[in-house]
Amino acid sequence: MDLSTLWFLLFSITSIGYILHLGFYMVGASVYDIWQKRRLGKLARSLDTAVKLPHVTVLIPAHNEETVIVRCLDSVFKSSYKSFDAMVINDASTDGTKQILKLYKKLHPDYDLQYINKNVNVGKGAALNSALRRYVRSELVMMLDADSVLSPRAIERAVSYFTDPLVVGVAANVQIINEHTTLSVLQKFEHMIGYRSKKAYSITNSEFVVGGVASTYRMDVIRAVGFYDTDTTTEDISLSMKIVAMGNKQNRIVYGADVMAMTEPVEDIRALFRQRYRWKYGSLQNLFKHNELIGKNDVRYSAMLTIYRLPMAVITEVALFLLPLTWGYALYLTLLEKSLALVIGAYLTVTLYVFLTLWHDEHISFFERIYLSIYVPIIYFVFYIMDVIQILAMAHCLTKIRRLVRQDPAKSVWKSPVRIGGRVEFVPSVNGVDSRGRHD
Repeated sequence: MDLSTLWFLLFSITSIGYILHLGFYMVGASVYDIWQKRRLGKLARSLDTAVKLPHVTVLIPAHNEETVIVRCLDSVFKSSYKSFDAMVINDASTDGTKQILKLYKKLHPDYDLQYINKNVNVGKGAALNSALRRYVRSELVMMLDADSVLSPRAIERAVSYFTDPLVVGVAANVQIINEHTTLSVLQKFEHMIGYRSKKAYSITNSEFVVGGVASTYRMDVIRAVGFYDTDTTTEDISLSMKIVAMGNKQNRIVYGADVMAMTEPVEDIRALFRQRYRWKYGSLQNLFKHNELIGKNDVRYSAMLTIYRLPMAVITEVALFLLPLTWGYALYLTLLEKSLALVIGAYLTVTLYVFLTLWHDEHISFFERIYLSIYVPIIYFVFYIMDVIQILAMAHCLTKIRRLVRQDPAKSVWKSPVRIGGRVEFVPSVNGVDSRGRHD
């Protein structure tokens, strides 16, 4: 087999695999939607007002969040769920966060709100651990980033998943606040597509990545795994992977598409690179930590997790470095054949998938769909920005491969990015679910 044939074979396998994955996400999401409809119907029929609702503590770690902390707290206390309290861990903020929290509590004495002030910047994971170990006594706990906004029914909907005794964690549907910039729109589409794929992972019981925005857990499970790890850059992924490592058949993590939250986009390319490097480095740290799960044949784990999802997580990272070669080979074939069929086919495949994802999102109002549809024809090309950032982030991770292999602990302190602030509201859409809006 000559080199050109080998390249063509690899290119064909990669392309077929990509298309099969898109098909898997589409079918999985559709099955999830059917399951969700049946789940909600069954829940409505079995609703018993005499049943005592589990208490929920909403934990909000904060470091220099004076611009957004009030907006976050306002959204929490607009919740339709009544059996909850909120706790802010102020991790050595040097701005006005502490003073704002004092004033907020004074202005709202009827709110069940506590705040903990730490004098030393210990980092997000350690800050959460201090509250979880010493103060949280509730059955369920929800983690919420200070720059995020909760839907009024988010807590109520998150709690509903725990009627299944096997469910120990619920990942929220986190969307990007629209800032009407190219970068924010890119992140909005990326989140929309990424979170739709979580439907497929949830229905096949292969989810292991839960972010820090509006994630909800059983408190006894958090205690069982020893709380958050503080030696990785992504303490949220570390927690969900530790839980999955206990055996994901008896400790299920599911995606709650109706548990809506919004978060701020990153504002510039440099900050986006830092964010994606942190995410990627943290993901690799956790894959190294739990490498024994990859390919493991054990009755405690679903095959979709150990045989498919975890190996694919590794392959996807490695495949990033094949992207430039793939682009180059696609250009070579285009020039060789003097035909744009390959480029047009790739463009139409991705564009159609993005369009279907947008119009199948049940949490977007009709007018927002129309607005975002304007970007769909060009989003294929905008995605290349994210591809380049991901490649650079992965390359930067590999410069620290020895630290990754040795599993050297990461720095525990944190630095919050620049916040935009402004008022964000959830408004009812025509189909009765929460949609998103922003009002500055």
